[in-house]
Amino acid sequence: MKFSGKILALTAVQAGVFGTTAFVFEAPKPRFGTSLAASRGPPPRRRGGVLGATPPVGAADRIADATGRMDAAMRGGAGPSDMNAIWDRSAPVTAQGGSLRTWSFASAAIDKVLVMMKTDGRPLNADVELWQGPDNTPQKMRVYIEDGNLRPFSCVIDSPGGQNAIAIRNTATMEYPLAATVEADATDVGSGAANIAAITSRIRDIIPRTVQGGAVYTKPFDPSVASVQVMMKTDGRPLNARIELLQGPNNIKQVIDVYTEDGLERPFFAVFESPGSGNVLRIVNTATLEFPLSAVLEPYIIQTPTVGADGNAFILG
Repeated sequence: MKFSGKILALTAVQAGVFGTTAFVFEAPKPRFGTSLAASRGPPPRRRGGVLGATPPVGAADRIADATGRMDAAMRGGAGPSDMNAIWDRSAPVTAQGGSLRTWSFASAAIDKVLVMMKTDGRPLNADVELWQGPDNTPQKMRVYIEDGNLRPFSCVIDSPGGQNAIAIRNTATMEYPLAATVEADATDVGSGAANIAAITSRIRDIIPRTVQGGAVYTKPFDPSVASVQVMMKTDGRPLNARIELLQGPNNIKQVIDVYTEDGLERPFFAVFESPGSGNVLRIVNTATLEFPLSAVLEPYIIQTPTVGADGNAFILG
């Protein structure tokens, strides 16, 4: 009893001098300062009994936004609206029947060029050539379109190296002028044409179909497909081919005869407008059996069906 009384007396003296008690423990102080501890946010939650951190607020929105941008790039890079907007922000050059117009690109940094042509609804007949140095034409095309307003011409020409020029000659008569615009590939999306590399990025990853020399490859498309993208290339050999857009039996709406000196360095890429129904694309390898080519035909723009007042869905066009 005397020993217990001495312990209680010693405890009372300690409480009076130091302001503490022997039976109460102070809570441990935070390891960080007040401001730093407050900035760390709430403690992580437990998921399924395991301690794990939760994503910060707004992360889902940022992930969805990034996914949307990636999906837009996979559907055609700059997007269909940017392709059509080039006519609005550029200054097309009018080429009268029988005249020649040229665009020069001296910079070696420009390795792709977007060429677009159209008319006011009349037929379009033109020759498009890539010049590289004097008397050197590594790529050329002959174009015919029944209606240059309904189906404008859009083509991407690879122009590696420097001292390149695009030449467009209107092979029709004086009564059939055409409007043409040529845009160089721009790393800055806000200036000039949209990023041409992004426009052709999706179709480059698709497994192509081999078309032997003299063979024919056809592919029909649904009425909801408003435009079709075409890419042809070789393993480094010359490329000679004809591309035809048909609507109905033997009803040719557009024809392009293509020659490329090196189908690997300068592949062919174009967008064919396909309004209406019954559209079929036909590729004919006009070279001999020793010169096969690889071709890809895929939809570029797919229209969304519109529901009418009667509840039936239909495609505008």
